[in-house]
Amino acid sequence: MCVVCGCADSGEKIHEHRHEPAPLPAASAPQVNAQTGDLHFGSGSARVSVPGMSQERAIRLETDILGANNRIARQNRLHFEAHGVTALNLVSSPGSGKTTLLCATIHALKQRHPGLAVSVIEGDQQTSFDADRIRATGAPAIQVNTGKGCHLDAPMVAEAFGRLHSHGNHEAAHHHGHDHSLLFIENVGNLVCPAAWDLGELAKVAILSVTEGEDKPLKYPDMFAAARLMVLNKVDLLPHLQFDVQRCIEFARRVNPGIEIIQISATTGAGMDAWLHWLEHAMDGQPDHSHGHVDSASHGTTEAVLRQRIAALEAELAAAHAASAGA
Repeated sequence: MCVVCGCADSGEKIHEHRHEPAPLPAASAPQVNAQTGDLHFGSGSARVSVPGMSQERAIRLETDILGANNRIARQNRLHFEAHGVTALNLVSSPGSGKTTLLCATIHALKQRHPGLAVSVIEGDQQTSFDADRIRATGAPAIQVNTGKGCHLDAPMVAEAFGRLHSHGNHEAAHHHGHDHSLLFIENVGNLVCPAAWDLGELAKVAILSVTEGEDKPLKYPDMFAAARLMVLNKVDLLPHLQFDVQRCIEFARRVNPGIEIIQISATTGAGMDAWLHWLEHAMDGQPDHSHGHVDSASHGTTEAVLRQRIAALEAELAAAHAASAGA
């Protein structure tokens, strides 16, 4: 069926128009590489292309949605701080080993800090597989299924955190009378959407496994720019792979010069001490400890990155308004 006139392509009716791709609205036109023909649909002011939507409208929607989310995120952050909860947002692609790392971390923390309360909010589109694995360690966990959603947002975390509180885990979620508790938020697996969403966490931690390729920081720069720490996981597999660790680190620091990097194997335990050490600094409110090996000029926090993004969106929106007024 022809989408232009509704006639049948194979029928007897003769077309008087040509079946060529309909031209895209100017606002969604991609940037075209003249030499290769490659298309870049994120080159506009909104950095995203949505069919039928102008760049101005896309910027306004993103600003409104992120603004509403960030108001809840600030409430989450204040709530966590009031109760001594250190919240970390773990982001990665599917299969990076986040849940395996969390299970190993919980077991290690039991040995290292027997009194420390640790809880987990798990994000996936469907199933409670990951929350079940966490609960098997003895740590409380709440699964959040997002349906078609590709990321957790701040209201989801607020709701889940409240349920951690109401499901017999009061001490784990709200560690009244103790120094600290630790809340891991395992986000839905993808390296795109979770980058822009503040959940009220202290920091985003990007997990990248060596089986994914060292070029991921350049292919998905927003995620690695938003993360305070990159955990390079599954390093025990390096002898079997063509993965250039130094090249990966160089790519990560190209998009985020201040990012800290820990190499680890959640299955063998290699690098686990460095990871636990980083967590201890985070619980002391000093996740940017770095021991002098991190460029101090580039300690961009997740909150700062998001604020910069909001400011950029507002500036782009104002520019779009000005352009419309002058047209």
